[in-house]
Amino acid sequence: MASLLLIYPPIAKNCEPPAGIARLSGFLRSNGVSCSTLDLNRLGFDYLLGLPCSKKDNWSLRARRNLKTNIAGLKRLASYANVDRYKRLVADVNRVLTGVGAECGVDLSLANYQDLSSPVQSDDLLQAAESYQTNIFHALHEMEVAPLIGRLQPDYIGISLTYLSQAVSCFGLIGFLQARFPQIKIILGGGLVTSWLRSSRWNNPFQGLVAECIAGPGEGRLLTLLGAGGDAPVFAPPVYDWHDYFGPGFILPYAASSGCYWNKCLFCPETAEDNPYLPVPADRVLAELVPLVQEHKPVLVHLLDNAVSPALMQALIRTTLGAPWYGFARACPQLADEDFCHKLRRSGCVMLKLGLESGDQRVLDQMHKGIDLVLVAQVLKSLRAAGIMTYVYLLFGTPSEDEASARRTMDFVVQHREEIGFLNMAIFNLPLDGTEAKDLDVEEFYGGDLSLYTDFNHPKGWSRRRVRLFLNKEFKRHPAIGPIIHRDPPLFTSNHAPFFHPSFIGN
Repeated sequence: MASLLLIYPPIAKNCEPPAGIARLSGFLRSNGVSCSTLDLNRLGFDYLLGLPCSKKDNWSLRARRNLKTNIAGLKRLASYANVDRYKRLVADVNRVLTGVGAECGVDLSLANYQDLSSPVQSDDLLQAAESYQTNIFHALHEMEVAPLIGRLQPDYIGISLTYLSQAVSCFGLIGFLQARFPQIKIILGGGLVTSWLRSSRWNNPFQGLVAECIAGPGEGRLLTLLGAGGDAPVFAPPVYDWHDYFGPGFILPYAASSGCYWNKCLFCPETAEDNPYLPVPADRVLAELVPLVQEHKPVLVHLLDNAVSPALMQALIRTTLGAPWYGFARACPQLADEDFCHKLRRSGCVMLKLGLESGDQRVLDQMHKGIDLVLVAQVLKSLRAAGIMTYVYLLFGTPSEDEASARRTMDFVVQHREEIGFLNMAIFNLPLDGTEAKDLDVEEFYGGDLSLYTDFNHPKGWSRRRVRLFLNKEFKRHPAIGPIIHRDPPLFTSNHAPFFHPSFIGN
């Protein structure tokens, strides 16, 4: 039976262990496969923050001098009791990163990586692999990756590519592996790869560089590749080999499903990619989660589902999980019931992320959101009454929205400002494979063969430029909305937002 090393490449937010390789490693080990993991993203931040920076301005010098203290501050709950003090810690750590990036000719932050290469252009990614020695992480590959491979001698290396911010460094790693360990087969998977493979334009430009690209969860295909197929597979909980991230304790990520149980929203990537909804039975979720909480004693559980199902919420209410938790949820009738929300709070729920998208009912209906604003308003009130914070997501510039609709969204937020804890405001990108793309006047957006989105001429003249001006000059400056935006954790956003719940900071 073949052995496997799973790697999570930089750069993504360094808050919690990568859930994908944790799930795969637990599954494969339970089925007799020798499987190890490497969170190169976590190690990557340690490496970058240790590189020299020649910037001599007062802020950069102070940030470098206090770096260890500031990182330690991000790992203490007391730092979250004051949002301005927390923001200073994040800004100072990020200042060191941006300085290192400037020294190396790349844009770096705690949440992103960008250089002259395009992560949606396959030629650029192939060039990143070919010129791997110029990659900012090349020395880290030599120091950490090569010795580990020398010890483990894996037959396969699986790389989990989830975000665009990881793509260039991922292919720099692939080039390094091909040059140093040509006998090892490379498998590429993860959320971004799944989106590529399910695109109508996919034509696998990475043949010869990568042995295989896998879409979706991937457990079954990996078992077959590794020679462990045959008997019915044994499902097992994730294995978390990595700890110590930028947060006040261990955050345990757990996915109780893939896909979305609603799966009807017009412009949702899950719909455009035709991803099926695959839930883990609620009793199995709890049978896995409760022992994981007992073993790792997390400060927080992060449920990664696109929307935590009402059935799972009911199961969590009936069980003592033993740790606070948060995740995405739809504005469902259960959440409009204040008594249900109080039970949910007692189960440990500290925050729910709600994809509202718009405060205009006509826009919601045309997006097939399946929610009405009367229900949303009651959900917000019930959650606040129960002591559960909300992180509300808004989407501006959809084809059915115009300026009047956007103003109705602003009015809705103002009306419910006391019930909205945090806000995420995004400008709409049209999925290339979305059902509406064929009915709109589209044009190149990112200009790459791996692009998943396209720009379009808005049918109502509500262009990206006009949306951006509205958000920056009016929406964000509204006296009732500004304070909500001010308290959003910079860079870490919803990953750190739960720690501002009164149960954590003692308010």
